[in-house]
Amino acid sequence: MAKPKVLIADDEKLIADTLALILNQGGFEAQAVYTCKRALEVAPAFQPDVLISDVLMAEMNGVDAAIQMRSLLPDIRVFLLSGQTATADMIARSKAGTMGFEVLVKPVHPQELLRRLHNAAVQVRSVA
Repeated sequence: MAKPKVLIADDEKLIADTLALILNQGGFEAQAVYTCKRALEVAPAFQPDVLISDVLMAEMNGVDAAIQMRSLLPDIRVFLLSGQTATADMIARSKAGTMGFEVLVKPVHPQELLRRLHNAAVQVRSVA
């Protein structure tokens, strides 16, 4: 069975690359990109099961990118990364919250990240 695919979008390259490394070692096929625009370009060919996107980025924020990503890939699970509790609360109450996007507060512990993503991947694959 193929590994679940995760696309990571974060303008902090160290964070994006570290998350990809953790996920690749944890049973996923993960790819890191450094802008939301690039994530939207890569997604049609990569066909991720899960998107992890930082919220606050230049050009396009993670919420807007996730909404566009959901129109490209309707079954994708979305996790929005936020380093600020107030931003995480705002996301939960916004349209993103009603779309079923989940919030990960930075810094996220690797074991917690793997647990949540394994659960998400199982749910995505049972729907597909």
